[in-house]
Amino acid sequence: MDWLDRLRRRRAAPARTGRLDTAQARHVAALHHQGGFARLWDPGECAALLADPSVLADGVFSGSAAEPSGFVMSRIAADEAEILSIVVAKGSRRGGLAQALLAGHLARLAAQGVARLFLEVEDANAAAVGLYRQFGFAEVGRREGYYPKPDGSRAAALVMRLDLG
Repeated sequence: MDWLDRLRRRRAAPARTGRLDTAQARHVAALHHQGGFARLWDPGECAALLADPSVLADGVFSGSAAEPSGFVMSRIAADEAEILSIVVAKGSRRGGLAQALLAGHLARLAAQGVARLFLEVEDANAAAVGLYRQFGFAEVGRREGYYPKPDGSRAAALVMRLDLG
């Protein structure tokens, strides 16, 4: 497990991670709105995802905060999963929270028997692409014109994969 070795060598972030539930749906929706996505999730949609038994959702909490500073949500199907969304609050970025969040999430996915994890990310999102590459994700495809942009244009999506097992 090459990704696990990389996690062990990382400096611990001053944060804790934990499972999210439907009680945090409104906060998850508010965080998602900070992610810069063209399609925003409403609290009802977040509650439905958080209640779905095939969805694993984790939050990252700074200090003793009761509400997460970020979240990651994946849908599991057999031994594969796909990250649906990952967001860290704007005021909390660049402090290691995304690394702590993704590390905890990967460990929980692996513990549930997930062998392969996929995600899609806008090709111009250098910070996200860099984070995923740090964890060993590799580009396995590209979808031209996948993401709608506010100006009416469309951006390409990179399809990335990480083998957990």
